[in-house]
Amino acid sequence: MSDKQFDILESTRNLVINAIEGLSLEQINKIPEGFNNNIAWNFAHLVVSQQILCYKLSGLPCNVDQGTMDRFKKGTAPDPERPMTIEELNGFREKFLGNVVKFREDYEKGLFKEFHTYTTSMNVTLADIHSAIAYNNMHEGLHLGYILALKRAIG
Repeated sequence: MSDKQFDILESTRNLVINAIEGLSLEQINKIPEGFNNNIAWNFAHLVVSQQILCYKLSGLPCNVDQGTMDRFKKGTAPDPERPMTIEELNGFREKFLGNVVKFREDYEKGLFKEFHTYTTSMNVTLADIHSAIAYNNMHEGLHLGYILALKRAIG
């Protein structure tokens, strides 16, 4: 596999960071009318999903704790009683960018030896780390679109 997939991941993540730059914590936590989540949830969901799709399915430890994975995995929604704090947002921002570097390094070290086949909610079967990386990149692009739509909806 070429470095291109990692370059795509890094570029998409930079677009997400640029999209949310300058937004207040209130805006990031706001669920606009007609939506069932917010920018905070989408942002954290991308961190969690990449760890699950690439690390967990490869039998490797995730750098996100189980409570965080349970809060932001597929099928969850923001808890209106527990908006994201600035500390949490900064922690996700650090992981969001840092994980790309670590992921590339771990891949180059050959850590992704095994993979537990998984069929996604889009009915795409991931059979190895290469298909997981490609799927994750598509998934990140999808959520970038959601984040941009949410940003427009909150004004």
